[in-house]
Amino acid sequence: MQKRYEELIKILNEANYKYYVLDDPTITDQEYDKYLRELITIEEEHPEWIKKDSPSLRIGGEVIEGFTKVNHKIPLMSLSNVFNESEILTFDQRIRKEGIHPEYVCELKIDGLSVSLLYEKGELVRAATRGDGVTGEDITHNVKTIKSIPLKLTEPVDIEVRGEIFMSKKTLEKINRAREEAGQSLLQNARNAAAGSVRQLDSKVAASRNLDAWIYHLPNPLEYGIETHSEALDYLKKLGFKVNPNNRLVGGIDGVLEFISHYTRERDTLPYDIDGVVIKVNRIRSQQELGSTAKYPKWATAYKFPAEEVLTKLTDIIFTVGRTGQITPNAVLEPVIVMGSTISRATLHNADYVMEKDLKIGDVVSIHKAGDVIPEVLEAKKERRTGEETDFKMITECPMCGSHLQQKEGQVDYFCLNETCPARHMEAFTHFVSHDAMNIEGLGEKIIEDFYNLGFIGSVVDIYSLDKHRQDLTLLEGYGDKSIDNLLEAIEKSKENSLERLIFGLGISHVGSKTAKVLASHFLTMDALKNAKVEELIEIADVGDIIAKSIFEYFHNETNLAQLEELKELGLNMNYLGQIVNLKEEFSSKSFVLTGTLETMPREVAKQKIESFGGKTVESVSKKTDVVIVGSNPGSKYDKALKLGIPIWNEQEFMEKLETQ
Repeated sequence: MQKRYEELIKILNEANYKYYVLDDPTITDQEYDKYLRELITIEEEHPEWIKKDSPSLRIGGEVIEGFTKVNHKIPLMSLSNVFNESEILTFDQRIRKEGIHPEYVCELKIDGLSVSLLYEKGELVRAATRGDGVTGEDITHNVKTIKSIPLKLTEPVDIEVRGEIFMSKKTLEKINRAREEAGQSLLQNARNAAAGSVRQLDSKVAASRNLDAWIYHLPNPLEYGIETHSEALDYLKKLGFKVNPNNRLVGGIDGVLEFISHYTRERDTLPYDIDGVVIKVNRIRSQQELGSTAKYPKWATAYKFPAEEVLTKLTDIIFTVGRTGQITPNAVLEPVIVMGSTISRATLHNADYVMEKDLKIGDVVSIHKAGDVIPEVLEAKKERRTGEETDFKMITECPMCGSHLQQKEGQVDYFCLNETCPARHMEAFTHFVSHDAMNIEGLGEKIIEDFYNLGFIGSVVDIYSLDKHRQDLTLLEGYGDKSIDNLLEAIEKSKENSLERLIFGLGISHVGSKTAKVLASHFLTMDALKNAKVEELIEIADVGDIIAKSIFEYFHNETNLAQLEELKELGLNMNYLGQIVNLKEEFSSKSFVLTGTLETMPREVAKQKIESFGGKTVESVSKKTDVVIVGSNPGSKYDKALKLGIPIWNEQEFMEKLETQ
């Protein structure tokens, strides 16, 4: 780990120099945040390793030569970052544990360059960059060219204020059009353009860039008789500063989440770039009580919007064996936050997918969540290759049992055809007890592996005989009487599940949980499904040729039939217990997506009602979606529905459709 720590310091210091000194970033902000979070985690675990040049002890970049150095009387600190709702709630809970019941001010996080402005008797005497938080660069000559920054205030006060210099989207487009016509290289983005402009030695360059600024912070408000941050913003406006109107005082964390949700949807409509939302405790004396760490104030944080393109390193490609014997290559990634979740693995589907993407071990890759759910590798950043990357090679033998892999006719996937392969068994058991199948709590993947290796489980039938091993279980480390009782009770309770759970749990190739529900509600009993002909199966909605043949073959396998008979004798329910589908025109054969929070019912209940009337629910919006049902605080699915012109029902319309005869 210490070697990794040294490596992170080198990566971050080089990135700081390129970003802050040369204005030539070589990694994205998202990559920088990821490495910094990893570094801080290591330092928290090993404080004895912390070096004097650690980037965690610096709150910015170095001062470049050519500008006069400026000392900030009050340190110009950075903000900690949060990336999802859970981390926002943790921030709020941490404050409440101090006995504070906060109001919050929510502000847009402008994607620009921080600036400190010093006024004496109401006249601007100095403007400085953040620098390392203690020492910055004097950029007064350039800041004076920014028309939105007053040279003289409305009152003759001595005051220091902080804000953000930025370039509007419209200005960037105008400048780039002119540069293109002149045969010059284009400015990358508004943030870099603004930063480069204020670091020009010639103020004429800055003046030509039409920069702008929002002022958002008064570092010593109590000296001016100001008790809250919202009052400070009003005072700044009174003095003649440009203060962003898109801020909001909210009574609690729910208001914060609503503000974030609103601007997640509206950010693209703003005339300037934002990369998140800043959350600040409103009461100044509460801010003082909370204090600061060496790096960040404890009373504020910045929620960072999920990156549209998230970059990380592909460190390895490993292979897993599914319950049908299918071999799947999987990407092992340097951990990275995607849509609020930390991702370290992603499926690569099959060998053809890897070859088409030209992925190499060691590549910097772009990933996102397909349908906002499943991590997916989009592409390799080939321009970032160093020559040390390793070519992908498809394996020829099963990683678990060593059997020779084969491709089935007409398919791109490779399979281990060894019916006794341990991986197939354990994967099948894990699938059988999973949430959407038999839903047996307490039987996780690791426990199943232990029970398999100990000989307690050799087939799914053995799961229902674990009570015979109760005495043996009590001798195992970590298995107390209560946990064993809870596990055996969960196993017994699963016998009462409706038929569709058992169908899905059997692991019939190509039969997912929704298809299992369709089959169960159509045939009503396991015997009826077992005796169904291919022609009969094909006629059912969502069941095509491949699925029909797979079902037919499963129920004409003697081993499978014998297993079903044993499960029946053990008392497992073989009948459909759900509502019989009552087709309704508004729902029948239509595809629905739910987004936001429904007030009248939980989302699972809404899904059940849609399915009971012949509809189906899916997770992501596409051209094939028939209706999007919107609750409060809808997400990106709502925006996509608008773009695609898909019909949208609010909750009241949805309820009316359910109630129509």
